[in-house]
Amino acid sequence: MDYTSPIETALKVKLPQYTTIAAGRRHSIGLKSDGTVMAVGDNKVGQCDVSDWRDIVAVAAGNVHMATNTGNAHTIGLTSDGMVVAVGWNKHDQCDVNDWRDIVAIAAGWRRTVGIKSDGTVVAVGRNNEGECDVSSWRDMVGIAAGDWHTVGLKSDGTVKTVGNNQYGQCNVSGWTDIMAVAAGYLHTVGIKSDGTAVAVGRNTHGQCE
Repeated sequence: MDYTSPIETALKVKLPQYTTIAAGRRHSIGLKSDGTVMAVGDNKVGQCDVSDWRDIVAVAAGNVHMATNTGNAHTIGLTSDGMVVAVGWNKHDQCDVNDWRDIVAIAAGWRRTVGIKSDGTVVAVGRNNEGECDVSSWRDMVGIAAGDWHTVGLKSDGTVKTVGNNQYGQCNVSGWTDIMAVAAGYLHTVGIKSDGTAVAVGRNTHGQCE
């Protein structure tokens, strides 16, 4: 029987396009067409040590937290065979992804890493003080995003699930439908609908939800 990679499986279920560029608070990551990765910026905990990465199809940069004493960050990459690599800050085990398999999408939040498997389930490691890693019951996921203390998942039917801190209403997405893509910021959540319009919930101090 011919082998079908997790990435080929992902394309069949129409996952959103893989992320080829990512920005943390103090570093930037870029995926080259040959599957290698480049990084610039703050590297005090090794978050830019990606020069030996190969066969990468997606990248993500952790740490969106705004406090002045939390500049540490981590970087993750998804390989073409469905494995995940990570470098950088690992105080909360957010880089312990060596045993992950069959991953088709990744996201990095503050102190955690999240991945979607080819069967639509979700895995997460890292800080879970506010339930932001409680994703084991999620099914039929095709998109993932990680904010500061909350995690967002997009289901194949266009609805959205969230876990974690909801102090500013950033998890109030139960009424969302026809969503095609999701993103999570510091304390807010954004979605694109099938008609090209956008929806947003959460903290709006700077007009970020308008």
